[in-house]
Amino acid sequence: MYLQIININFEDVFKRYAKIYNVYHQLYEKDLYGLEFRGLTKKQADLVNNLVLASKEICYRKESTQIKSFDILVLGTLGKFKEIAKDIISSGNEDLGMKTSTVISNYSEYDKKYFQIEENKYFLNTCHIMGIVNITPDSFSDGGKYNSTEKAVEHAINLIDDGADIIDIGGESSRPGADAVEAEEEIARVIPVIKEILVQRPGTVISIDTYKSIVAEEAIINGAKIVNDISAFSIDDRILRVVKKHKVPYIIMHMRGTPKNMQDSPHYNDVTSEVYEYLRNRVNIANDHGVNNLIIDPGIGFGKRLNDNFELIKRLEEFKGIGYPILIGLSRKSYLGKSLNLEVDERDIPTLIHETMAAIKGARIIRTHNVKNAVKIKELFNYNMNPETVLNV
Repeated sequence: MYLQIININFEDVFKRYAKIYNVYHQLYEKDLYGLEFRGLTKKQADLVNNLVLASKEICYRKESTQIKSFDILVLGTLGKFKEIAKDIISSGNEDLGMKTSTVISNYSEYDKKYFQIEENKYFLNTCHIMGIVNITPDSFSDGGKYNSTEKAVEHAINLIDDGADIIDIGGESSRPGADAVEAEEEIARVIPVIKEILVQRPGTVISIDTYKSIVAEEAIINGAKIVNDISAFSIDDRILRVVKKHKVPYIIMHMRGTPKNMQDSPHYNDVTSEVYEYLRNRVNIANDHGVNNLIIDPGIGFGKRLNDNFELIKRLEEFKGIGYPILIGLSRKSYLGKSLNLEVDERDIPTLIHETMAAIKGARIIRTHNVKNAVKIKELFNYNMNPETVLNV
């Protein structure tokens, strides 16, 4: 069973859900939200339906014949949803009511949350910038540029000086069609770089970009503080034991398949809801394994069609309901190039624009190649959140 707050204040999104639930089109309003319950039992569906109608709100119901469950879409405001959650709890269905209340609270109080690295808390009322260092010969943007310890360390130091809060180090390309790299080779690429960065800049927060448990553990032992797993432990689930053991933040990303095959005709009926449900499911499994210091990433460009990437950014706010910080990685990606007919080295301005849009929608970690540009997003975001801090000129 899943719950999701839907941004039906977008007219096209409203029309899509109106078709699914046979909603009367005249109900569309700009300040309206949808609260969708998916996978309810008949008893739960009857309860929600009756409570919503009793509170004089509007809801629609449909049955899934394949798995004999029910979905319900409630139309209203966040305030009304909170009241409905309380009514569900009062009716005696405390589990469903608490889950409903939690999703609403996650969404409405998102900026009060944080992720934690050792004793330090990184709150979501600001953006955090993650600079990319690829120690690979074949990454799509900078493959081969930093394919030595010396060059990679130099680049990382430059990103730190530019204002990066986190340095994300990867030893295997995840571009579409990329071949996997043996763990030993990946370790040989990344560990010397991690060590030397920490010699030159002690205290640097380093993230290891890997889906292999053995690489993750070796990186953590040598100073990495975050594990960034594009596979969400679908390739090597032993990585959950590693992040639990070392108590480091763990980034869970959505991807269909592997980098080698992820762009082989991907298809979604509703990309936002399907990615949301996938991430919610992976979060649940991670929590069950004692891993709770999580960050979620919708995986822009990973097994997505061109329009899917734009749809995910447009509705990024909905992922707040999962209850964990949102990371976005769209820097210089091919969907920007294809949509605007730009080569890789021409994509920094479109990257900046879409990163800004993502930050407005809820992205609080921006994974990027151009840290200088992203720092401007962070500064303006902070000024916008706290205008009294802007110096009077």
